[in-house]
Amino acid sequence: MSENRLVATCLLGLEGLVADELRRMDIKNVEPQNGRVLFSGNQSEIARANICSRYSERILIEMGSFRALSFTELFDNVKKLPWEQWIGKDDAFPVTGRTLNSKLSSIPDCQSIIKKAIVERLKTKYRISWFEESASSVKVKFLIMKDVASIMIDTSGVGLHKRGYRENAASAPIKETLAAAMADLSHIRPFSRVIDPFCGSGTILIESALKALNIAPGLRRRFIAEKWSCADQNAWRTERERAQDLIDRSAEFQAYGYDIDPQAIELTNESAKKAGVAARIHTEVRSIADFSSDLPKAAIICNPPYGERLLDIQQAQDIYRTMGEKFLKREGYSYCIISPDDKFEEIFGRPADKRRKLYNGMIKCQVYMYFKR
Repeated sequence: MSENRLVATCLLGLEGLVADELRRMDIKNVEPQNGRVLFSGNQSEIARANICSRYSERILIEMGSFRALSFTELFDNVKKLPWEQWIGKDDAFPVTGRTLNSKLSSIPDCQSIIKKAIVERLKTKYRISWFEESASSVKVKFLIMKDVASIMIDTSGVGLHKRGYRENAASAPIKETLAAAMADLSHIRPFSRVIDPFCGSGTILIESALKALNIAPGLRRRFIAEKWSCADQNAWRTERERAQDLIDRSAEFQAYGYDIDPQAIELTNESAKKAGVAARIHTEVRSIADFSSDLPKAAIICNPPYGERLLDIQQAQDIYRTMGEKFLKREGYSYCIISPDDKFEEIFGRPADKRRKLYNGMIKCQVYMYFKR
């Protein structure tokens, strides 16, 4: 099968990380855009990106992109696309999507027109007039923005941040893809030591361990494209074997998680076990007021509780003040802290050496990095 234009969607601010990791996977024609990264590939690259991407939210096949000012234009252009490459005659193909600032503003009407166009195309290709849609599901997605329609197929199914290890979670957990990004920004390596003094469900610790050991985040889950009638099972098997072979079992990585809530510590241990990194993660019930470390080097990475999530603003700022007292400038130590509070640096007690704007769900945050002595 010829190469396709593929799309990795991501949280705003992570486009560069996604582009870099795709290039490291030997994927070609990588092109970062706003909230997504385009690249080229066939089913092997689809499998590789789904299994191995730490920072992407979803991998899509871009079937086509075109201007659509009328339902006739939408229908005609969708019908031209090679749907038979991906949709079998028994496959279900639900259509979902959204429109923004476009003449075609009715989502139900757009869904109906796109569905009808795909049916008409497949009628001609399969020489049948009725589709049972009783087999695997090939999910068609559309985005019509400023009158330009992008028509895509979802290959991931459940979002890629769902690694499979976090069935239960503490209150307001950080998204796995964002935790992985913080580990990357902290330059976590196979020999690193990581501390999270607000470990919650253990997401930052686990994502740091997966990165340090080079464990692909999607190794323990399945993807919707694997179930398609056209799926190349050999490609998926080969990519899983490739990811398995790349695991660095000699890595010396260790992580330490503290939390004032005993239930959070239990959740961390449970999730670490499911992720296969329990031997690398050590936990203890401990308040930030009692924070200390005798490690010669460590990266402190954390998502402290804040007013919009768990506490009132005053309580959150009291925690920031305590962090500033405990997170001292030390040789071999770095601090990576995410917060939506614009006054964080003032309350923490010193300006960050570097800042990066990211989103934790729908909340705009800054990642504050301290590493200078």
